[in-house]
Amino acid sequence: MKIYTKQGDHGETALFGGTKVKKNALRIAAYGTVDELNSVLGMALSQPHSAKTGEYLEEVQQQLFILGADLATPLEKKSPIERISEEKVTFLETTIDDLEEYLSPLKNFIMPGGSMAGANLHFARTVCRRAERLTVELMQHEDISEVVLQYLNRLSDFLFVLARFENHNAGKEETPWIPRD
Repeated sequence: MKIYTKQGDHGETALFGGTKVKKNALRIAAYGTVDELNSVLGMALSQPHSAKTGEYLEEVQQQLFILGADLATPLEKKSPIERISEEKVTFLETTIDDLEEYLSPLKNFIMPGGSMAGANLHFARTVCRRAERLTVELMQHEDISEVVLQYLNRLSDFLFVLARFENHNAGKEETPWIPRD
């Protein structure tokens, strides 16, 4: 497979299904941010982390390719791969519940940071929230599966809990945010 096609040299790209759009289209921004998120998760995986975190992140990276393809395919077109499913949302919810058993309940907002993997997961959460905001905006203009939005919303929760879990495993105490007078 050739890396360059020269098809995008004039600022356009093709969605799955053949529709051409400008590279700065909202749909491209949404799935481009999902791609960015997947790269940030790769950064987290490159840092020392627990085996459980590695397993979860590898699964989520696979799911993000499905999510990106879903966003790259207009709803009325046949998708070249499966669309993101409610089963993937349930996976995130079940995993959150499992991870929270290891963590103390939150009493304050916490500062992002901790171990390298934990800090990268906090960063990933913020990129996920941006993807979610772009998807909400996209949904105001085009038909998008509601499961895409549910998945992104749950994924940001998952990444927050996973960051806490990773910092807990690394022995890094959470720093509560306490407003200053």
